[in-house]
Amino acid sequence: MTFTLPQIRRFAFFISVLIIAFSGGWYAHDQALQSGRIQLSSNEVKIDRSLPLDKSKIDFSLFWQVWDKLEADYYDKSKLDQKEMVLGAIKGMVASAGDPYTVFLPPSEQKRTQEDLDGQFEGVGIEIGYRGTQLTVISPLEGSPAQKAGVQAGDYIIGIKDDKGKITSTFGMSVIDAVSSIRGPSGSKVTLLLTRAGADKAIEASITRTKIDVPSVVLKYVGDNSEVAHLQLKRFGGNTKDEWNQAIARIVVKKPKGIILDLRNNPGGYLTEAVSVASDFISSGVVVKQEDGVGVIKESMVTGRARIPQTPLVVLINGGSASASEIVAGALKDQNRAKLVGEKSFGKGTIQEARSVAGNAGLHITTAKWLTPNGNWVHEKGIDPDIEVKPEADKDLQLAKAVELLK
Repeated sequence: MTFTLPQIRRFAFFISVLIIAFSGGWYAHDQALQSGRIQLSSNEVKIDRSLPLDKSKIDFSLFWQVWDKLEADYYDKSKLDQKEMVLGAIKGMVASAGDPYTVFLPPSEQKRTQEDLDGQFEGVGIEIGYRGTQLTVISPLEGSPAQKAGVQAGDYIIGIKDDKGKITSTFGMSVIDAVSSIRGPSGSKVTLLLTRAGADKAIEASITRTKIDVPSVVLKYVGDNSEVAHLQLKRFGGNTKDEWNQAIARIVVKKPKGIILDLRNNPGGYLTEAVSVASDFISSGVVVKQEDGVGVIKESMVTGRARIPQTPLVVLINGGSASASEIVAGALKDQNRAKLVGEKSFGKGTIQEARSVAGNAGLHITTAKWLTPNGNWVHEKGIDPDIEVKPEADKDLQLAKAVELLK
């Protein structure tokens, strides 16, 4: 996939971690702490405590004092690995921002994040993130082990039990660390301790991990005489563009009476893909605004020629619709292009840049907040549907309402 800026990918996603299998550890990289301070290679660690001129006013004495005391006094020195100590320090430095979306990823975790967006992985099949201070299930994937185990969108994950029965609290746990605790190879088991609105006590969901392949786009036809296109968009990932183009091409040929764009339980993905999707429905104007830390606003306009700018459109959203999916829903709503049906969306209104650093590690940095074309910031508020429809277990009332509106 080609991006506008080399080695930078613009993200507007909810750390859409699909909990995949992963083996291996933290890898060394030559420039983790560079300029002669700490150099890592595959075989050794070289430490030089002098500072580069631009950092000479920073007092690192406490850092080195703790380093020395740990190495000198820790009872089991076989458990101290200087490479892991350095990488742990980097991770802690990034975490000091207090932003769950600004994270340092070792090479293996960076690779996993890409696999998540590409939709091919091993795991339990849930997207997780933070709602306030609570680790939350954004959505279980349809047909996934998590869904079959009864996990629901909006569940709070309060603990993780491994296959030996050890329970780890998620209080204060980062999304990345939660993923590390939940993921594992296909066939292995993990138990999530959940709280749910209306439940009197914690719920235990025992889940067997498996291999999962999730398409970005699913096109079906619904309604009388199958005259309405039901276009499910499950994420904005690396394969989304090709799948989306194929689906839109079929819609253009069939000329349906209306289109239902289903963004329910879509946790987001690439910002560029969100702009591209919205641009197929809007002929001109702003899709999304980005505001940086000093208040400078950049507008992302529609790209290319809209292929279906006039076909009647309804968009389905719910509490699992986050970030890039909210960008699309917000743009279509503000541009009066579509009616929104369903429930309030999640409310994730920040943008991350995923920067490659040495050794194929990753650094995801929140660089801006995004606003709808009318200037609304949805962060921790979500987008209200034009027509609220609560779900029912045995019938898709939201989809039925959308079909009704398009008759």
